[in-house]
Amino acid sequence: MYFHCLGNTRTNCLGKITGTVVDSKICHPTEFDFYLCSHAGIQGTSRPAHYHVLWDENNFSADEMQTLTNNLCYTYARCTRSVSVVPPAYYAHLAAFRARFYMEPELSENHTSKSSSGTNGTSVKPLPAVKEKVKRVMFYC
Repeated sequence: MYFHCLGNTRTNCLGKITGTVVDSKICHPTEFDFYLCSHAGIQGTSRPAHYHVLWDENNFSADEMQTLTNNLCYTYARCTRSVSVVPPAYYAHLAAFRARFYMEPELSENHTSKSSSGTNGTSVKPLPAVKEKVKRVMFYC
């Protein structure tokens, strides 16, 4: 197994150094994938994340992609330390979680079930207009 350490952090990550990358032996022989342990776990609870590169428009080398992925793990707005998965994935999850409130039919005290008129007449609420003050802010963080 090939361990490639990114950076010089010496924090415990499953007995490995934070930033440890595994990109051979246990990875797919023809696809671009790797395991990255980007965070330090409390009491040995950290698990490496498995990344699959589906499309690379920038033609990064494997080392460049792994370094970028590791560095992105330090940019999560809700945490002062590195996180286990890249923050864009966390942000997408948060945005999708909040968007579901616009997709689900409203349930009120008077209307707790769908009408039995034979049609699925559920409507989707329109998204509210984005205010100028928050257009360039990650309000979902």
